[in-house]
Amino acid sequence: MLHTATKSEAPGTEQELTDGFHLVIDALKLNGINTIYNVPGIPITDLGRMAQAAGIRVISFRHEQNAGYAAGIAGYLTKKPGVCLTVSAPGFLNGLTALAHATTNCYPMILVSGSSEREIVDLQQGDYEEMDQLAIAKPLCKAAYRVLHAQDIGIGFARAIRAAVSGRPGGVYLDLPAKLFGQVMNADAGRKSLVKVIDAAPAQIPSPASVKRALDVLKSAKRPLIILGKGAAYAQADEEIKDFVEKSGVPFLPMSMAKGLLADTHPQCAGAARSTVLKESDVVLLIGARLNWLLSHGKGKSWGEAPKKFIQVDIEPREMDSNIEIVAPVVGDIGSVVSAFNQAMGASWTAPPAEWTNAIVSKREENVAKMAPKLMNNKSPMDYHGALGVLKNVIKEHPDAILVNEGANTLDLARGVIDMYKPRKRLDVGTWGVMGIGMGQAIAATLETGHPVLAVEGDSAFGFSGMEVETICRYNLPICIVIFNNDGIYRGTDVNSANADPATTVFVKGARYDKMMEAFGGVGVNATSPDELKRAVNEAMASGKPTLINAVIDPAAGSESGRIGNLNPQSVLQKKK
Repeated sequence: MLHTATKSEAPGTEQELTDGFHLVIDALKLNGINTIYNVPGIPITDLGRMAQAAGIRVISFRHEQNAGYAAGIAGYLTKKPGVCLTVSAPGFLNGLTALAHATTNCYPMILVSGSSEREIVDLQQGDYEEMDQLAIAKPLCKAAYRVLHAQDIGIGFARAIRAAVSGRPGGVYLDLPAKLFGQVMNADAGRKSLVKVIDAAPAQIPSPASVKRALDVLKSAKRPLIILGKGAAYAQADEEIKDFVEKSGVPFLPMSMAKGLLADTHPQCAGAARSTVLKESDVVLLIGARLNWLLSHGKGKSWGEAPKKFIQVDIEPREMDSNIEIVAPVVGDIGSVVSAFNQAMGASWTAPPAEWTNAIVSKREENVAKMAPKLMNNKSPMDYHGALGVLKNVIKEHPDAILVNEGANTLDLARGVIDMYKPRKRLDVGTWGVMGIGMGQAIAATLETGHPVLAVEGDSAFGFSGMEVETICRYNLPICIVIFNNDGIYRGTDVNSANADPATTVFVKGARYDKMMEAFGGVGVNATSPDELKRAVNEAMASGKPTLINAVIDPAAGSESGRIGNLNPQSVLQKKK
């Protein structure tokens, strides 16, 4: 229902009025958007207050980038655009990193920012926080719009919503100049100007020819492999994908945020034999995964010498052949494509050769057995494997909990060690590998799903968003943060031999991050052994109280840049003595 602002009582007339504030709120509510992630300030402070009064949940963060990361992952989890609301100029720029991150990762998100007045900005006359925000945002998001008149607010939000979720999802920027909020118009006309978006993300049905071609190529394989990407998890076509994978009998490799789409313990899961299946497969079917750097662009030594044919399922035609030839492109939304696959396969699909599947099972079991003793150690201070062995069991015992994970070594090792059992339960740094997503994603994950969150953070990664522990305590959220604290970036053992300054990758020795959580009324625990970590995490999961565990890791544990050290250029010159 439209929220009216006031009534005009000029002699002989009485007219119900509304304004920009109320029209923005009603446009959101009309389209089922009931949560805003924001940092209040000029010119959107009152908008947040009024939205809250109107029944929208407004979650106020300490930094716009973290609010933006929350909005992005909310979009991923719900398939509705997550909304981040920021102030103008500096606040907008803070949110812009998260908007670009959402676009890169194909998360539907709308960054709504107040802005300075157009006539002053365009003449560069020096307005408060003057900036041409629309021009800056355009190259970094899927679409960008500005609304100048109250009667266009409904259309503006409708365009933003449709752009965010249709086709390949992504980030959208919506610019609302300060003067817009105070514009007054007839309430009935305002009501009629609002737009409820219908069928914002219509199904994209694949062509029968592309489906047949893909299945023919898959059927011809001697060593087939399915790679599931986070696009497959986003699609929420969980049963269709499970039916297809099991019906095909093909081993599958989940990318990190697709873990749990089928359980990592599923007999066809090749996660623990990743190197083997990438090198030795002859036909690879990509579902919601891109051949970007995370898959070595589909070529090079990671993929071995065996000739390969690629089948790719994606809603974006331009993704095909982006790095290598795709012999069987299938363009369509993942739910429709996989349903078409299931229907076209018939009842007599031939399973892959047992020689191939048995070899993968054997390699997987060998690698799991090799890893098991490392995960059971009780060293103090801990190494990564001893700590992750504890958390692996926690997730096994709490499969509905959402795991948020970031860091270098912390991310790389957790991705391989911690099994996931249900879809969309693992959230991490995504395509960019960006640090700082942790607290924003943790907050949105529990708010959007109602499930508890276990956030496993490197000490460096936590530093990007650590102040949001106050936000977690303020809203009393069931989030348990475990910080793998090894006193530095990658390791805490680097030494600066040039002067008295600390080495560039070293932090304060023996830092107690748990004291931060205690300062805001949460539970803080310092854990120095796997046994202590196990007790602390179990208590946190049972209580649902905001908890931060400072997990003391051996400063020497960890490798340079985690598992992507090859991306870090090295000098070939030696310093002259």
